[in-house]
Amino acid sequence: MGQLHHFTYGAITPIFAFAMSFLGSLLGLVSTARARIATDARRRAWLLVLAAWSIGGTGIWVMHFMAMVGFSVQDSPLRFDVPITVASFFIAVITVGIGLFIVGLGKPKLWKVLVGGPITGVSVAFMHYTGMKAMNVNGNFEYKTSLFIASYAIAIVAATVALWFTIVVRGMIATVAAAAVMGVAVCSMHYTGMYAMQVHLTHTTDTVPGVDVNWFLAPIVLFVLVVVIALASAVMAVPSEREQAEAAAVRDKIAAGRAMREDAGPIFGGGPIGGGASAAPAQGGKAPGQGFAARAANGIADARRQRGR
Repeated sequence: MGQLHHFTYGAITPIFAFAMSFLGSLLGLVSTARARIATDARRRAWLLVLAAWSIGGTGIWVMHFMAMVGFSVQDSPLRFDVPITVASFFIAVITVGIGLFIVGLGKPKLWKVLVGGPITGVSVAFMHYTGMKAMNVNGNFEYKTSLFIASYAIAIVAATVALWFTIVVRGMIATVAAAAVMGVAVCSMHYTGMYAMQVHLTHTTDTVPGVDVNWFLAPIVLFVLVVVIALASAVMAVPSEREQAEAAAVRDKIAAGRAMREDAGPIFGGGPIGGGASAAPAQGGKAPGQGFAARAANGIADARRQRGR
């Protein structure tokens, strides 16, 4: 039985892993919030794709490999199979996207969360173990059944709660808190699966195929930067719910002011655009605002008669 080290570099790797999970979850929640209020179907679908890229790619997959930087096996080199590692990335993004599209398209329904959550959770856990399958050592890995099942249960609960957050969370404070909860849940699932692992070494001197985990660091950093820039640009292009409400209020005030000026007529400098003395008379031969001016003149005359008595 080989000895596993989950924190080879101390607390720095789990801290960075949580930071990546939090960042991906935060950007994904913001993107789904914008998708929820988007009126254009194409824009909504595009925002949900970006959310899946953020949550699945950054919040789950990048978090996984940041944590794996601190994982090592005593008395054996540790290498990663590149094609399987890339496959685990697409599993994370696609399956999270399926869950988001189930919940995000159409009207929000509880049954959508209860269907999409388990589908996404099982797929996320499957992504984790696919990433683990990419690891090669001088030996083979096994998993403790109880912790293996527990990691799937955590993944299902975490995914269901995450999808529920995407349809109910409003406001920046609530969004940040929800992203923190999602980050804790994803990290819990990962490290539960890691502690379920056991390794049996063969103590051979054969070369272990694959690449070192540090080989992924540069692509991961580049990927995170691209995700942040793309999501920030997309989110800035779509107004928030508060911004839309404020814009609607301004439009209503402008429309009300315009209607008042048109009704008041020349007394308040109103009337149709391009009007004035050359403006066309309204129906019945009266200029706009003429009835209002007559009523005002009669009111002034009545007030003078009252004072003269």
